[in-house]
Amino acid sequence: MQKSSARRHFLTSLPLAAIGLAMTSAGAGAQQTPSANTLVAYFTRTGNTRVIALQVRRARQAALIELQPAEPYPEDYEETVAQARRETEQGFLSPLVQLVANLDQYREIFLGFPIWGTTAPPVIRSFLRSHDLSGKIIRPFITHGGYGLGNSLEVISSLAPRATIEPPFSLEADQERRTMEQVRSWLG
Repeated sequence: MQKSSARRHFLTSLPLAAIGLAMTSAGAGAQQTPSANTLVAYFTRTGNTRVIALQVRRARQAALIELQPAEPYPEDYEETVAQARRETEQGFLSPLVQLVANLDQYREIFLGFPIWGTTAPPVIRSFLRSHDLSGKIIRPFITHGGYGLGNSLEVISSLAPRATIEPPFSLEADQERRTMEQVRSWLG
């Protein structure tokens, strides 16, 4: 296992409490710090986006919430891709496990997610639709499989029209797809 893969595996396998996340089922959803006015909200499937989220959280002393659909996506990559495609085509907005109950205290929101089918995943659309982000500064950080940002910034702008959207941080992180292609080739 490569050093970066080993680190990602280590970070993503830790229980939430071990990395300092205070998640509650009551809906508060984000770790509280005495003077926090920054929130890191992210969705991840493979852990790539989580690595970035944790780094932003540490650097900004921010609160953190992992956005999760009420009904988890399949573990199989291709099943997840097919389901996400159907949900996007149908305009389905996945209910979230929890919302940010105290969003008013945050001025700046780092919003992280992978690109799914050249757009923002349904979970991100649900988050944006479920919260009033008027007057907030949104700083997207986006992982993708080599096809770029797609229309994700337009999605954010349309669902948070009264927020200020800052230029995104973008990182190509398509190890899962590349791994699957290499294994298929190897299997013949």
